[in-house]
Amino acid sequence: MNPSHPDRREFLKSLGVVSAALVIPGCATLGKKRPNILWLTCEDTSPALGCYGDAYANTPNIDKVAAQGIVYRNAFTTAPICAPSRSCLITGRYATSLGTQHLRSEIPVPADLKILPEYLREAGYFCTNNSKTDYNFSPDERWNENSATAHWRNRPAGLPFFSVFNYTITHEGNANNSNDQVLAGLTERHDPARAALPPNYPDTPEMRRICARQYDLVTAWDQQVGERLKELEDDGLLEDTIIFIFSDHGFGLPRYKRWLYDTGLHVPLVIRIPGKFHHLAKTHAGHENTDLVSFVDFAPSVLQLAGQPIPAVMEGAPFLGRKTPPARQFIFGARDRADDVFDVSRCVRSERYIYIRNFIPHLPYIQNALIFGDQKTAFRELRRVRNTEGLPPGGEAMWQHKPLEELYDLQNDPNELHNLASSPDYADIKETLKTRLFDWILQTRDSGFLIEAEMMIRAQGSSVYAMTHDPKQYDLEAILDTAKLVGDPSVPLDELQKRLQSPDSGVRFWAATAFLAMCEAAAPVLIEIKSLLDDPSPAVQIVCAEILCHHNQCRAGLPVLMRNLEDSARPTVVLFAAASLRNIGIMAKPHLAAIKEIQKQYLGKAGGRYKDWLYPMFIGFALDQVRINCGEKIDIRE
Repeated sequence: MNPSHPDRREFLKSLGVVSAALVIPGCATLGKKRPNILWLTCEDTSPALGCYGDAYANTPNIDKVAAQGIVYRNAFTTAPICAPSRSCLITGRYATSLGTQHLRSEIPVPADLKILPEYLREAGYFCTNNSKTDYNFSPDERWNENSATAHWRNRPAGLPFFSVFNYTITHEGNANNSNDQVLAGLTERHDPARAALPPNYPDTPEMRRICARQYDLVTAWDQQVGERLKELEDDGLLEDTIIFIFSDHGFGLPRYKRWLYDTGLHVPLVIRIPGKFHHLAKTHAGHENTDLVSFVDFAPSVLQLAGQPIPAVMEGAPFLGRKTPPARQFIFGARDRADDVFDVSRCVRSERYIYIRNFIPHLPYIQNALIFGDQKTAFRELRRVRNTEGLPPGGEAMWQHKPLEELYDLQNDPNELHNLASSPDYADIKETLKTRLFDWILQTRDSGFLIEAEMMIRAQGSSVYAMTHDPKQYDLEAILDTAKLVGDPSVPLDELQKRLQSPDSGVRFWAATAFLAMCEAAAPVLIEIKSLLDDPSPAVQIVCAEILCHHNQCRAGLPVLMRNLEDSARPTVVLFAAASLRNIGIMAKPHLAAIKEIQKQYLGKAGGRYKDWLYPMFIGFALDQVRINCGEKIDIRE
C-alpha cells in the first residue's frame, strides 16, 4: 500500500498519529536561527537514572540536563536489540517494514532510501556520526563524517549540525564480565547490598554484584556524557543545541535485552531544549512528559525541529516541533532473529497494558545457544542457581516455552509476571490490543512473516521493502493466517495438512512449523513432511528435516540439513540450517567432522574467533554450539 494512501492515513489516526504529521507544509524554516541537534546514545541501558527516581543510580550529569530539560517517562524502542532498533531510529520506518528486523544482517533496501542525516544534509546541516551505525544496511556516503573522529567541530563555519555520539561502555559485554578496567574512572562504586534485584532473579551475592556493576557502567556513561556536554559549553553552543540523551534498548541482562517486554523496550529519554527553542516542545523545561513515544517518531521529530517537511514514507510522527499530532495511544514492538536464535514475536502497548503474540511459542527465550552461555556472568549464575536450589517462577519461565499470548497490567504488575491473557475479566482489553496489533502488522506490511532465508530469496534483485509491498509477491494475509495456527492445540491436523500443499512457500513454512511445535502429535503426518524435503523453498526443507530428526528419522532429515549448510552462496540459508542442527542436539553427531570442515570458512578474528561480525559470526555461534552439544569443548575466546 502506498504510504500516502487514504486508508493509511485512517490507520495512523487510529494510533493517535494524524495524517497531517506526514507532510507538514510551511515548515521550511524556523526563522534565521536553526537549532543544532545532538544525540548522546548508549547501549543496553534501562531508565536507571536519578532523574527517573532511581535512588540507586548515580548520574549527576544527565540529571542536570534533565533538570533543565524534559524527562520522557514512556519512551520505547521498537525492538529489544540494537540493529533493528537503530535501523528504525535513523529511517523513521519500522525495521519490519524494511526487512531490517534481524540482528546484524545485510538487507537490500530501496535504492531511493534516504535516512535522517541525508534529509538534513539537503537542508544545509553538517551531519556526523561517532561511530556505530549497525543499521543492517550500508551507511556509506550518508553522513558528512562517520568515524571515530567525527565531530561537530569539523564542520564549516556557520553550518548547523546534527551530531550523534554512540557510547558502548554499557554494552552487555561489559555488564557480563568482571573486567574493572572500564570502571577505572569511578571514585565510588555501587554497593551490591543495596541493589534492587528484579523478582525473576535469585537473591545471591553474585547477582547483586552483577546488578551493581550494571549501575557502575551507567555512571561511567554519565561521566562520558558530561565530557561531551563540556565540549558543547566550551564551544559556546549549549544554548543553540537541542540535546537528546537515550539508550537503544533495555539492560544487557537476562529478561531485558532480547526480551519483548517493557524490560527490553523501555528506554530513558532526556531532551534539553534551549530557551530560544522552547516553543518547539509542548512540555515545559524541568518537567516530565508521560506521552507514549516510539523510536519510529525520532526522525520525524528531528526533521520538524530543523524546519523540514516529513517524508510520507516515514511511519512515525513528530512529538517535537511546531505541529504535533495528539499523543500516541499505542506503541509497537517486534522480536525476530537475535544472533543465531530465531524467533517471531510482536507486541502492542497502551499506557497501561502490553499484549504480546508469540508465533514460535514452542521455543523459550533462553535457547540452547552460545549467546546465553556461561561466558556471560549473569547467565552462568542463573544456570547455577537453577541447577541447585531453583529459580523464582519468573526466572524459571525464561527456560520454558513461551505462552501463545501474553497480557500484562503494567500498573499493577510492572514486572510483567502475571499473564492475564486467559482471564475472562480482561478479554475485552486483550481483544482490543490484539486487533490493533494485527492491523499494524498488515498495514506496515511486516516482512517478518517470511523467515529470513525465504525473505532474502524473494527479495533477490530488488529490495525487501519493494517485495513485501507487492501483494503478488507477498500474500501477507494468507501467511499471517497460517502463522497464527502455530502452537494452537485446537487446530485440526487436516487443516494444517492442507496448508502444507499451498502454492505459497510462506504458508507451507508456517504449516510445517506448526507441526514442529506439536512434537509427538505430528507423527501421523510424517509421510507428508518427508515429501517436502525437496521443497523449492530451503526454509521449508529445513523445518521438515528438523521435524524428522525429532521423530528419530535423522537418516532422512540430516542430509537435508547438511545440504543447506553447504549453501555458502546464501548465508541466510546456511544460518537457518545451522540453527536447526543446533536444535537437534547430539543427533547431529554423525556429521560432526563435515560440520567442522564447513565451519572453517566462517572462522577468523572478529570477536576473537569468527570471519566477520555479520552472518559468519552467527553461523559460527550455531556450529560451535553444535560441537558443544556433541561433546566437544570450545573456547569461544580463542
